[in-house]
Amino acid sequence: ETGALQKVHGGARRLRLRAEGSFEDRMTEQAAGKAVIGQKLRDLVSPGDTCFIDTGTTTLACAQALAQVSDLTVITNSGRIAQVMARGEGRARVFLIGGSYAPGNGETVGPMAVEQIAQFRADHAVIGAAAVDAAAGPMDADFDEAAVARAMCAHARQIVVVAHADKIGRRAAHRICRLDEVDLLISDTVPGDAFRAAMHAAGVALR
Repeated sequence: ETGALQKVHGGARRLRLRAEGSFEDRMTEQAAGKAVIGQKLRDLVSPGDTCFIDTGTTTLACAQALAQVSDLTVITNSGRIAQVMARGEGRARVFLIGGSYAPGNGETVGPMAVEQIAQFRADHAVIGAAAVDAAAGPMDADFDEAAVARAMCAHARQIVVVAHADKIGRRAAHRICRLDEVDLLISDTVPGDAFRAAMHAAGVALR
């Protein structure tokens, strides 16, 4: 329940750090849950808000929901998210961050991307995570993606972590921010009692 161990036949073992498959593979995983997360986020974002949105399959589902909200300004390092927002009925104004292009995830990363992010200020940083641990906070499996997420968090009024239930209670190699820096965690299902208690202690709201 706390995510400290993984049960196996006849015993338990320490959890391995979470790695992620290809973007295409992840698009088919937990699609319904990611859509639920997107709808929850849409209900919290107001017309005219400014949002950072980093690369990920969950954040892409969030973009599909946010594309219906009018007059948003979106800053993203994801080509897919930029297209979804620009073509949406909400007529978002989109800024696509430049940098070193990573074709696997269709994103820009690296020092140039981090430097450009610092030129913006946003109401919300919508951040995907490979893992969310009750002690360490949200984490990413990729060093460069974690650096982009940290930069977005540093320049936003509110940090919103979006993660489906499979990522709760896991760990990955690169921490994005401290748990007590997160304002809101949105998941498709309600986490267990121990995790909820940890979120409450850190001042993180759950949806």
